Amino acid sequence: MNTLFSPRRRPLWLALALLVLACAAWLGSGRVAHSAKPAETAAPPVQATTAQVRQQDVPIVRSGVGTVTPLATVTVRSRIDGQLERVGFVEGQDVKAGQLLAQLDARALKVQLQQAQAQKAKDAALLGNARVDLKRYETLIAQDAATRQQLDTQRALVAQLEAALKMDQAQIDAAQVQLGYATITAPIGGRTGARLVDPGNIVHAADPGGLVVINQIDPIAVVFSLPEGAFQDIQRALQDSHRPLEVQVGAPGQPQALASGRLTLLNNQIDNATGTIRLKAQFGNPRHALWPGQYVDVRLVLGVRRGALTVPAAAVQRGPEGTYVYTVGDDNGARIAKVGVAQIQDGLAVIDEGLSAGQRVVVDGQYKLRPGLKVAEAPRAAASEAGR
Repeated sequence: MNTLFSPRRRPLWLALALLVLACAAWLGSGRVAHSAKPAETAAPPVQATTAQVRQQDVPIVRSGVGTVTPLATVTVRSRIDGQLERVGFVEGQDVKAGQLLAQLDARALKVQLQQAQAQKAKDAALLGNARVDLKRYETLIAQDAATRQQLDTQRALVAQLEAALKMDQAQIDAAQVQLGYATITAPIGGRTGARLVDPGNIVHAADPGGLVVINQIDPIAVVFSLPEGAFQDIQRALQDSHRPLEVQVGAPGQPQALASGRLTLLNNQIDNATGTIRLKAQFGNPRHALWPGQYVDVRLVLGVRRGALTVPAAAVQRGPEGTYVYTVGDDNGARIAKVGVAQIQDGLAVIDEGLSAGQRVVVDGQYKLRPGLKVAEAPRAAASEAGR
């Protein structure tokens, strides 16, 4: 009969015993390793780019988007009916005020003028003869050789011919005006558009399209809108300033200004539909950097904030509790400082509370920071790369 401790089962028991001893040894070594775990070391410094808080004069601006418009636009039309003989301008070229633009066939108008002049000459001759007769009647009436009725009749004839002479002169003036309309000149200086009628066509005063459109582009205007909340600031700046406010415009997304001009219009009402107010500025445009229909970024300069504290805009972070920056102390430790931002413009943030001049703030690498960590200044190459 086989028992549990029979010689046959002894190898199995030996194997089990060895397995239990091996497990005990492994658990013991784990406890020893855990108890021998080294203490945590301090976190290494975080590389970041810093900048100093600077105190400087900063312009106070309001920004918007505007559209370039001609200072004046004129559609040149004929004021009389006639055949277009020739044009005196080149499409797309500048013209001066008074320059010949078109010439209509004026032969019929010249004939009308000559007829009016001939009628005046005829009536002038009749008037001269009537005045001579009037003097004769005055002499005869003194000699009782003529009746009072004859004298009065002659006087009425002289007055009638004098009135006819004035009418003739009016006819001459009207004919000269009509003849002048045959020569079409530029009412303003500016840039011509496409020619709308070719020589040889009959033009009419009622034609809606006209002959050509002239846009005055030097000087030129920019129309833009700002939120109604800016109205009080603009009004205050206009009252405090003794000269028109400066307006700068540039291509969208480009930092450099294309032109600098002056504010000429603050509209007399706010648009209730959009909650904005319309403004207009005028610019010198000798190089034609601005062109009608062009969209531009607009900066209205309201004044200058003297001695403002500024930091790079990249330093300002936003969180649930508002805006903040990471400052770096003398011990190179990172700290969070809540700040008030007055404006952000051209990559510069104006700080009105929370910082003082000379402090160091982190402008790149904030995502790796938390309060208390040490900060190491990033190499200049890395900083310039981050700036790009």
